[in-house]
Amino acid sequence: MLVNSKELLLDAKKNGYAISHFNINNLEWTKYILEAMQELGQPVILGVSEGAKKYMGGFYTVSSMVNGLLHDLKITIPVVLHLDHGTSFSSCKEAIDAGFTSVMIDASSYPFGENVRITREVVEYAHPLGVSVEAELGHIGGSEDNITSSSTNATLEESIEFVRLTGVDSFAPALGSVHGLYRGTANLDFDTMKKIHENVDVPLVLHGASGIEEEKIRRAISCGISKINVNTEFQIAWHNDVLKFVKEHPDAYDPRLVIASGSIAIKNAVKEKCALFSKEAK
Repeated sequence: MLVNSKELLLDAKKNGYAISHFNINNLEWTKYILEAMQELGQPVILGVSEGAKKYMGGFYTVSSMVNGLLHDLKITIPVVLHLDHGTSFSSCKEAIDAGFTSVMIDASSYPFGENVRITREVVEYAHPLGVSVEAELGHIGGSEDNITSSSTNATLEESIEFVRLTGVDSFAPALGSVHGLYRGTANLDFDTMKKIHENVDVPLVLHGASGIEEEKIRRAISCGISKINVNTEFQIAWHNDVLKFVKEHPDAYDPRLVIASGSIAIKNAVKEKCALFSKEAK
């Protein structure tokens, strides 16, 4: 069933684990992720970027597809349908009106005051409709949806003020992670992460988790991270298996066979990440 993320993330914050946020890019990826999570019996946040929304046709198409899969696959776990990095109030509103149960407004490229204003506007629209809101402070750089940007870390003082002024349900402070592939190793600011966790009431979110070493993921969870976003690692795992299939079956032309050849890779990646994010991983 579709739910918002608020209670799920508060439980994760209270009990020291992280909820999985996996980006979806088409019907097949959504199906594989839901099947794997149903088998594990764990909740999941399905993230939809604006680029993925455009690729799949629109927010209503995505919402209808997810709801159809929940029904036909008999999915009983809690599922959050989440706009990942919504760039404007209008984009967040469109997703909410289409049936999304959670949105992220990313106004982090604006000055602090404008970020607060835009985020607050989304919160005021979303909350009466039972939709949870995530926001970002600082800027998580790297490459996503063919857009490359640099990073700017959030500070403790601004993080406390931002959460207080906006009323968000979850908070993604930029603390050294990047979108896409890492060049070298991740340089996460665990000290500030822990201090933010201790000084705000809402769960913290880690974006750009693909490629971060497992010990750093576990440490981030111990420092208060309650939601972890993964996308690029799934893309790479899927690509590798599909590439192998195409090389071994050069005459295969049925798109169902080609796309499905990466299904095991995605399901295995889901299970590996869930094991890492769980309470037992500590």
